[in-house]
Amino acid sequence: MSTGVIIVLIVVAAIIIGAAVWLATSRGAGGGGRNLRRRFGPEYDRAVAQHDGDEKAAERELADRVKRHGSLRRQPLEPAARERYEARWAAAQERFVDSPREAVSEADRLLGELAGVRGFPDGDRYDEQLAALSVHHAHHVHGYRRIHRAAHAPLADGDESRTGTEELREAMIEARALFDDLVAPGREDTRSHRASDEPAPTRSNRLGERLHTPWAFNRRHAKGS
Repeated sequence: MSTGVIIVLIVVAAIIIGAAVWLATSRGAGGGGRNLRRRFGPEYDRAVAQHDGDEKAAERELADRVKRHGSLRRQPLEPAARERYEARWAAAQERFVDSPREAVSEADRLLGELAGVRGFPDGDRYDEQLAALSVHHAHHVHGYRRIHRAAHAPLADGDESRTGTEELREAMIEARALFDDLVAPGREDTRSHRASDEPAPTRSNRLGERLHTPWAFNRRHAKGS
């Protein structure tokens, strides 16, 4: 094989390796503009608007979110804990009739707490928690953003007017979609439930065998001696 052919093969191999690395990197960062648009939905359009229409800048931001939070795995939620969260949300909805702002504040706290329990960054790191939620719940995360903004908005004249109350009500309704996503049982909850149900009896049985077997052996040994 001539030197020229060897050089050509080396160049071709380098091109192939480079293309493979680029492809792997682009997939890890979100898969390019089309995939980012599909993954983030309305969050993609919001990011573009925030960057004054600069799609490349918006895609860099969204790709960075995927890089930071894409590998996050949702933590299990026990059935009893799920019932408590659902009861708290129902209580907040009932409170809305008499105290809309208090109800919205409670719903905001509840979403932050529930997201933290599910494995997202803690609620005291709101911006980071929101970014992580946008990666995994892109179509509903705006409800959290909206209710958080409403809960922390300063009081102003006419805040308790019909218009203000209607805005709070809409924020509460939109945030409910994310709450339903977070509280809904998933595969991780099924695995956790099975793991918590099965080992306890097994350990108990093995413990019983360790306790009873020596006792039975000692009786037989004493009878035969």
